[in-house]
Amino acid sequence: MKRSILALEGARKSFGEVEAVRGIDLDLEKGRLLVLLGPSRSGKTTLLRMIAGLERPTEGRIVLEGDDVTRKRLAARDVACLLSGDTLYPHLSLRENIELPLRMGGEGQGARAQAEKVAAAFGLQKRLHEKPRQLSSADLTRAAIAKAMVRRARLLLMDEPLAGLTPPLREELRERIREHQQDTRTTLVFATEDQTEALAIADEVAVLVDGELQQRGTPIEVYRQPVNLLVAQLVGAAMNFIAGQVAAGPSFRSATGQLQLPLRQHLPVRVGQEVSLGVRPEGMEARPSQDGMKLPVLKWEPRGSYNLVHLDSGRGHLRMRTEPKVRPSEGDVLSLHLIEHETHLFDQRSGVRLGTLAEEPERR
Repeated sequence: MKRSILALEGARKSFGEVEAVRGIDLDLEKGRLLVLLGPSRSGKTTLLRMIAGLERPTEGRIVLEGDDVTRKRLAARDVACLLSGDTLYPHLSLRENIELPLRMGGEGQGARAQAEKVAAAFGLQKRLHEKPRQLSSADLTRAAIAKAMVRRARLLLMDEPLAGLTPPLREELRERIREHQQDTRTTLVFATEDQTEALAIADEVAVLVDGELQQRGTPIEVYRQPVNLLVAQLVGAAMNFIAGQVAAGPSFRSATGQLQLPLRQHLPVRVGQEVSLGVRPEGMEARPSQDGMKLPVLKWEPRGSYNLVHLDSGRGHLRMRTEPKVRPSEGDVLSLHLIEHETHLFDQRSGVRLGTLAEEPERR
């Protein structure tokens, strides 16, 4: 039986009339990395502070390894944190800063070797004698992460630790965090606004919007099977949407009348229902055939390993991913086809995903 180290039960937090976290139920198994993904003011930081004991829930419970810690302070929870504003002590060397959580926890012997090991994991082995003022901003970030990860707490919380870094450094450090987390089997809750970061490092992703948990699943699940329009827009390459209605058959008829596609019989739809097709740029392709939507090219952008072609749908832009050799001219008309198992159907009123146009083929 798998063991949950963390359980949130109806966790809610209000600040006056503002409800920052709205009744979240969530659990996390030991040794897993859970990413809280959401835009600014989605409740990620408040949720982390509640787990840490820095904010008390307005309602609900927080349980760590079967122990109700809802009313316990941070010191009584055995939780390590790297939250916004955490800094290094300027009068201590880098080695002393990294060792500090160990020594405060009573781990005198072995603290030096453990600090050196985690410092090496983040490329700091040659800077241990230096003071924070001697370090670059990049190395300060490395050091803050190393300090947070050095202690074997039962739970580690990180609040956007890589925000503001250059893309190459951000990619390097997220890989180092993931490698160290897997090597030590640290249980980590990591908050970010960056969906690329979330998909790259998570065992599971919890998508938050306006304080509500929208979806929780593996990176592949939240990418390929978004539960609603909010998740589809937040996770992965920007999704294209084509508005329309359910017609007899059942079938989908676009609002412009350019597209009509059959719908699977078991989809929960009714004639006249307002729906939208959602498809990512890689879920569309141009074919030389005469059927499909005939759309003019607005422009194309080189993206290195692929091109992104912008098409005029009559109600906005559609973006299609192509091979680098495909370089259409402005005004060219392409015959656009949707890959049915990658095309989602959403109810416009509720935003709920109703399914895909076809079952995904089995992988061999």
